[in-house]
Amino acid sequence: MILGIGVTSFILFLLIGAFAGWLAGMAMRGRGYGFFGNIGIGIIGAILGGYIFNAVGLRTQGLLGVIITAFVGAVALLFVIGLFRGKK
Repeated sequence: MILGIGVTSFILFLLIGAFAGWLAGMAMRGRGYGFFGNIGIGIIGAILGGYIFNAVGLRTQGLLGVIITAFVGAVALLFVIGLFRGKK
């Protein structure tokens, strides 16, 4: 067990984070941030997306819902980062 979850779940968590981060990188900048950067953006995005979805009363289910939530959060994260860097 890693962080209280099974190894398979942990690997799936990392892969979803990488995919969501890559998608957000493609949508916001036209390219990703490398495998580990995408994982970080996707994981933080998943947390941020969860807060955003809860704030507006949205609920998602299943793998696609998790990916959408992480993607929306990652896009929001990249938008805020872009504001601080002066890029749009």
